[in-house]
Amino acid sequence: MSSIIDTNADAGSATEGSRFRAIVLWTAVSAILTLASVVMFLAGLLTAFQTRRFCSEVIGRFLGRVVLRLGGIELVVHQPEPFPNQQTIFLANHTSTLDVFILLALGLPRTRFFLKGKYRAFPPLAVISYIIGVFFTPPQTRSAQRVRCFQNAERVLRRTGDSVFLSPEGTRITSGKIGHFNKGAFHLATNLHAPIVPIFIAIPRHINPGRGSAALPGVVDVYLQPSISTADWKLSELQMNKEAIRNTFVGLNSELQRT
Repeated sequence: MSSIIDTNADAGSATEGSRFRAIVLWTAVSAILTLASVVMFLAGLLTAFQTRRFCSEVIGRFLGRVVLRLGGIELVVHQPEPFPNQQTIFLANHTSTLDVFILLALGLPRTRFFLKGKYRAFPPLAVISYIIGVFFTPPQTRSAQRVRCFQNAERVLRRTGDSVFLSPEGTRITSGKIGHFNKGAFHLATNLHAPIVPIFIAIPRHINPGRGSAALPGVVDVYLQPSISTADWKLSELQMNKEAIRNTFVGLNSELQRT
């Protein structure tokens, strides 16, 4: 009986410890995001908001790495070739709250991001997103608004020549599998004829907070794959090309789960 009581007590202590750690981490991350938003806003204000790349690739990269380090996360990037020196569509799987900080830490060159519109409700994130040129996406249920969002993004990307990052799954998939891919990213890639670079983010299940914020210390591996040309893609082949790219992620996921 005493051993059962001790075990339950240990489990309760562990749970309370996890909750406390999550609260402390979230408080610290919120403070860091607030500070970063102020710095980015001042940098933008002093330069007539012409510092988007500096804010994204320097301040944003530093922000991502600080948050990961604060959570005890070591980021290991496997990159067989340099980033393309042309407009690129970056795609990644999406399993965790950590993903946004991992992507910032990569310092993707001249890259804008897509983000769910609901995150504008958090002022520091809204400011940072505005400064670095984020496209806010409406929910899947608002199809007409989503079409207009992607049409606007395409116009901006054509004008600026910027690269862009999207998560084709559209939401965090915590099952350990690759989820359904939406068409938006592939529609953009086809119309822009911009190459696709798949990014596979491998977060061990035991440290992954999923939809929460209680990440545990550990190593996260990021695998950047070779660039895939879309020069010959046609809209009539959109479904086929989408599934071909998804199969790339499915294959990577299966291979890594076997190791």
